[in-house]
Amino acid sequence: MAEKHLVVQGATCVCNYGSAPDHLKVLTHKREFANDKEGSTKYIASTKDVGTTFEKNTFGSCSKQNNRACSAVVSEWKGFYEHTTLTNGGKILLEDSKATCPVGGPDCIKIMNHGQVAEPNSQNFKNADPKVSTTLNPAVNVKQIVNEAYNADGIIFE
Repeated sequence: MAEKHLVVQGATCVCNYGSAPDHLKVLTHKREFANDKEGSTKYIASTKDVGTTFEKNTFGSCSKQNNRACSAVVSEWKGFYEHTTLTNGGKILLEDSKATCPVGGPDCIKIMNHGQVAEPNSQNFKNADPKVSTTLNPAVNVKQIVNEAYNADGIIFE
């Protein structure tokens, strides 16, 4: 089985019957984070994130309601990670999880993008194969980057 990403706040969701995507907003806890060095914005989404849990709470116009404005409401999530329970009692959502809407029915809301963003750090450079790094980007000397210490402004410490 291929690896699946955890869904975090800001994930892009879409409804089969809507005309525009919306972003997931985690409102059920402020404790567990993923892909967030500062631990302040990327809350892990869970099965407890139901109701009006989107930024705009709309997927545009709803074709199930004769193109009237959608009122995005999640009644339940399916396809979650069952082996971990968060402090709010919910199970972790995965990038292939689907939600049920009272208007659209089961599995009508899908996750287009899980919301995580790669944030390389110095450990990534240390673990990288120098031959591969040089092949991908011959202008950068990876060994020099790994061996030199930089402060936040990019000035080398002596």
